[in-house]
Amino acid sequence: MKKRICVFTGSRAEYGLLRPLISALKEDGAFEVRLLVSGMHTEKQYGLTHQEIIKDGIAIDAMVRIMTRDNSTNGVARAMGKGIVEFVRILSQWKPDLVVILGDRFETLAMAQSAMLARVAIAHIHGGEATYGAMDEAIRHAITKISHLHFTSTDEYRRRIIQLGEDPRRVFNVGALGIDNIHQLKLMSREEAQRQMGFCFKERNLLVTFHPVTLHPGQSRKQFQTLLNELDCLKNTQLIFTKSNADMEGVEINGLIDKYVRSHQDKAVAFASMGQVVYLSALKWIDAVVGNSSSGIIEAPSFKIGTINIGDRQDGRVRASSVIDCPATSAGIKRALRCLYSRGFQKKLPLVKNPYGREGAAQKIVAILRRQRPSGLLVKKFFNIKALSKG
Repeated sequence: MKKRICVFTGSRAEYGLLRPLISALKEDGAFEVRLLVSGMHTEKQYGLTHQEIIKDGIAIDAMVRIMTRDNSTNGVARAMGKGIVEFVRILSQWKPDLVVILGDRFETLAMAQSAMLARVAIAHIHGGEATYGAMDEAIRHAITKISHLHFTSTDEYRRRIIQLGEDPRRVFNVGALGIDNIHQLKLMSREEAQRQMGFCFKERNLLVTFHPVTLHPGQSRKQFQTLLNELDCLKNTQLIFTKSNADMEGVEINGLIDKYVRSHQDKAVAFASMGQVVYLSALKWIDAVVGNSSSGIIEAPSFKIGTINIGDRQDGRVRASSVIDCPATSAGIKRALRCLYSRGFQKKLPLVKNPYGREGAAQKIVAILRRQRPSGLLVKKFFNIKALSKG
């Protein structure tokens, strides 16, 4: 009998990472796969990215709209509440053996809670990571304690999950799924990328992605405006903006992006969603990723390009030598931009190694899921590390 797998996705970035795994699961005869789509995928302001899933030829088995235009604390709470009600209803109908989730967003937590209530085992991808400057930190570890199987992207993250009391026999370092996309997707030539984006690369080119700093209410707009001021001082530099996610204060950041692009149409372009092929193709031809996105930490090093990581949102993540950390201040960003284009930094980029591994994560996960008995996963016991228990 085939194992019934429910894969959940609530955002463009998360789906992009899950895409190679969804395809691998569907191609394997051991699984019956259903896809549950929700969150930002259903909203026009975030690009109606469920359409990208359809274009990829992947069937959507259920789509649940939970978001509101209110991205305040109350709005997020309402979205989570509605999500739990609807997700439990669907899981009760589908009766999957396992739910696959990735990451640390609030709608992902709602899905994990729903699977727990529906008594369905959970496989969690990208757990064990640390982002001390974001609410995601707490959400990620909460999902870890609810989940039953864990697929991490580095050995350090695997050890961290075990430190949280998870059985080492259920925690697997498989590398990052995003690396699979880099190697498997046919990326565009420079000319093709320019046509697709309606954008012209010039002497210098940067891709900017900045998300809300959720642990510092009221600071996101200020920090992003500081970044815009410094970018505006750059000469002969083209800017590609990808808009913020649906976290609190994301709307304010996107408003600043729209305003900036309207007044700098000769040098800037913005996208609610670029899609994986266009986004990764852009990384192939730019100088650096600038902002505070995990993509600058995980995927960018594979392209041998720089990353300017601003503020503390990604503090705690394992990073390559191509990542330049700086405070979210005018002076800090200015120094980081000088460093990015310095001869010494540019000289070392071809030698950069990505700590998140090479391709193959999706196939590793499929092989592990094939061996599992989902019915035996629901009972969890806290794993005590002997060295700690003796102390």
